[in-house]
Amino acid sequence: QIAFMTLTLFPIRLFFAAFMMLLAWPFAFIASVGSDEQELVKPLSWWRKIVDVLLKAIMRMMWLAGGFHWINVKGRRALPAEAAILTVAPHSSYFDAIPVTMTFASIVMKAESKDIPVWGTLIKYIRPVFVSRSDQDSRRKTVEEIKRRAQSDGKWPQIMIFPEGTCTNRSCLITFKPGAFIPGVPVQPVVLRYPNKPDTITWTWQGPGALEILWLTLCQFHNSVEIEFLPVYIPSEEERKDPVLYANNVRRVMAEALGVSVTDYTFEDCQLALAEGQLRLPPDTCLLEFAKLVRSLGLKPETLEDDLDKYAASATKMKKEKVNLKEFSAYLEFPESDTLESMFGLFDENEDGIIDVREFVIALSVVCKPSKTLETIQLAFQLYQSENGTITEDNLAHILKTAMGVSQINVTHLFRAVDEEEKGEITYDDFYRFAELHPHFAEDYLYADQMGAESSLETSPLSAANGICTDFSPENAEYKKKPLQKKLN
Repeated sequence: QIAFMTLTLFPIRLFFAAFMMLLAWPFAFIASVGSDEQELVKPLSWWRKIVDVLLKAIMRMMWLAGGFHWINVKGRRALPAEAAILTVAPHSSYFDAIPVTMTFASIVMKAESKDIPVWGTLIKYIRPVFVSRSDQDSRRKTVEEIKRRAQSDGKWPQIMIFPEGTCTNRSCLITFKPGAFIPGVPVQPVVLRYPNKPDTITWTWQGPGALEILWLTLCQFHNSVEIEFLPVYIPSEEERKDPVLYANNVRRVMAEALGVSVTDYTFEDCQLALAEGQLRLPPDTCLLEFAKLVRSLGLKPETLEDDLDKYAASATKMKKEKVNLKEFSAYLEFPESDTLESMFGLFDENEDGIIDVREFVIALSVVCKPSKTLETIQLAFQLYQSENGTITEDNLAHILKTAMGVSQINVTHLFRAVDEEEKGEITYDDFYRFAELHPHFAEDYLYADQMGAESSLETSPLSAANGICTDFSPENAEYKKKPLQKKLN
């Protein structure tokens, strides 16, 4: 079928879809010509509503060309005055643009998108909330703009937000980002389904690329999509004050409608698990649990690196002293809580009620900079080195064990390779020179040497059950706490 469609219908569909997009461009351009940025973000005028109808018809023809002959819509879309925000999940493909073109709701987009030829003009037409990566204050400005539009009593078009923040394969709903829920206004959950076999829709970093997805999808005789508008979710007073609680409760409603599980992992956790640094995290690492606890504790991603510097400086002054829970609370400047106790338990390897805060600093460095292995190791050397700037094999074992979040590790082969002069101690400069010559030192001197061919470290991320990343398969839709996996068991 793929071979037949590639030679026959595929080029026709591709040409027609591209033609429809080009046809939409002048309408979007004329509607915005002569308008400055301020004009583009004003509520719709009557003549732009006419342009809306034309553009929606053209976009529907584009999807028709792609094999989406009919779009099954369930439920009723709420009016802007009833729900200013539409939360859509699961997010699994660029074909999720279908509900965007059907509603022409505003979306949150990176600012660079408006400079893309043709597509950028269409994006600017729907007046998205632009996020600038170069603006360090962009996160706050984005939230404020969403809040301003959401609290306009229906004067603005609805904002459509994909709260997962990344594409998954629809087997579960990952943690919702709180941006859509910070305004505290009612939202309408919208769920997407693609009941197609085979699945050519899903676009994640572990599967086919964007062009291959487009090719395979256009080679199907028909592509199904279902859009269901669930009842408007009106937050309680408690949910208005707690966006995370609000997001979790809406996610639960959407998961039940989809018949899938939820997982408390996030896109950032996937980045951590699949980071391309020299140290590849094993499937049974406790650092994923640690990353969740860091979020739960209230440490914010945008300030983590500053927090890391502060905690590292404090750990250096403590001169290798171990601390109990109360002292750990004072060290972090957080009150004692179940979350803090759980984090403490991850590092309480001997279950004697004391931990080495240097291990916390190393783990936090990995979470902050998952791909920058040498930066974490350099920081660890500074924490563990003696007065002459060296560390021992035992020190190196503690460092790498913590950086990988595992219970045991054998570093003898690696240490001897770095310690060419057999002094029994090494400096960071020694390690750095070795790493420069052996960029795959972990695979050559750690994984293969100690784990063997049957090790779980050799498990490919591609074999993950839910397609997100290894060890991310949720068990059920309930919030059940798993026993904490300590660094040492």
